[in-house]
Amino acid sequence: MKIPLKDGLLNTIDDPAAARLLGGRCPACARLSFPAQTICPYCTHDGCTATPLSRRGVLEVCTTVVNRPPGYEGTVPFGFGVVELPEGIRIIARIAEPERVKPGQNVELLTESLCTDAEGREVVTYAFKAIDG
Repeated sequence: MKIPLKDGLLNTIDDPAAARLLGGRCPACARLSFPAQTICPYCTHDGCTATPLSRRGVLEVCTTVVNRPPGYEGTVPFGFGVVELPEGIRIIARIAEPERVKPGQNVELLTESLCTDAEGREVVTYAFKAIDG
């Protein structure tokens, strides 16, 4: 059985090709935030709606994490960086195969297994990988 790292980050974990991150769109100021939440972090208006974000973006910066952070259950090393989406929002994300990417490169969303929890379930999270073009 698969479970998401956190409910509400992705619209699906069952179909990797259809997976989209969910941002919150504020009806008052029209700004997007990630992850989706009901209260806007910019103007504090209540009533933001979950909005699927683009699957592709541009890598702004990336590093490789080689030491296990406190409470982290996944494998090391792993890539970690910032991706700017066409909507103008920047996402902090895992970066698949960080040795293959560089700032300014196009990347695409993917889902990946992070770890297995204490109940034996596969915990699924999001990451971005390098793409051509």
